[in-house]
Amino acid sequence: MQASRAELVVDARHGTGESPVWHAGEQALYWVDIPGRTLNRWTAADGHRQWATPQMPACIAAVAARPGQWLAGMEDGVHTLTLGPDGQAQLTALAPVQHARTGMRFNDGRCDRQGRFWAGTMLMDMGAAARVGVLYRLGGAALQPVLDDLITPNGLAFSPDGRTMYLSDSHPEVQAIWAFDYDPDTGTPSRRRLFVDMKPLPGRPDGAAIDIDGGYWICGNDAGLVHRFTPDGRLDRSLEVPVKKPAMCAFGGPALDTLFVTSIRPAGDMSDQPLAGGVFALRPGTQGLPEPAWRP
Repeated sequence: MQASRAELVVDARHGTGESPVWHAGEQALYWVDIPGRTLNRWTAADGHRQWATPQMPACIAAVAARPGQWLAGMEDGVHTLTLGPDGQAQLTALAPVQHARTGMRFNDGRCDRQGRFWAGTMLMDMGAAARVGVLYRLGGAALQPVLDDLITPNGLAFSPDGRTMYLSDSHPEVQAIWAFDYDPDTGTPSRRRLFVDMKPLPGRPDGAAIDIDGGYWICGNDAGLVHRFTPDGRLDRSLEVPVKKPAMCAFGGPALDTLFVTSIRPAGDMSDQPLAGGVFALRPGTQGLPEPAWRP
């Protein structure tokens, strides 16, 4: 693979490929297709397979010490998914959510460095620009609301030392990335401040990943780019992918030096971007960090 050149990994053609997670123990990439209601797995040796889910899955995390089980933020709450040999994922409800309106679901989410699961909700009708989204922290079998007044929460990530939390809102009216001080002992964010205003930059801020130097990588949705920002908020570089809507990125591979990127395949004529909805890989010239599993 040439440095910084995107290569197709899976021609998935997913409606909304999201939440890529590298499972180091399996040397496998997992991700979801939200409208397709599938959880997907890819390895270099075995290729691509998928499991059907009863609801739309939006964000996932491996469950510590439970092979074949995943935590997922879905439509009506957070569930555990057990992957069966028949291509079906068995769903077990864990923590229900009380949405502010009908037509909502979870969106972006992940675990902090200590294994706490965080996830945000959104109204699926983005055109309504409704600030009804909430960022939740999972505690036991209950969801604890931490931040509200969000339209499309995205870009959740944690610095290498776990003391900074990042969050974006990718809605066209917002297009902001925030940083927070984060207490790793209590799982409490504080001192919210603007990290990057994306409105002057190409692409809306979507899903994100952190490298070993604290660089914040975020997909520039609508621009076909993945941006890296330094810890002080400076745009360091932008890498191209051959689709307009990259959705989320994740470091993986044996040395965690490959950046996997999922993407969105919108409705309509795709002749100008036939690989939309696929999964891509870049060599960004740095390494990532192991993705923490959820610790029940």
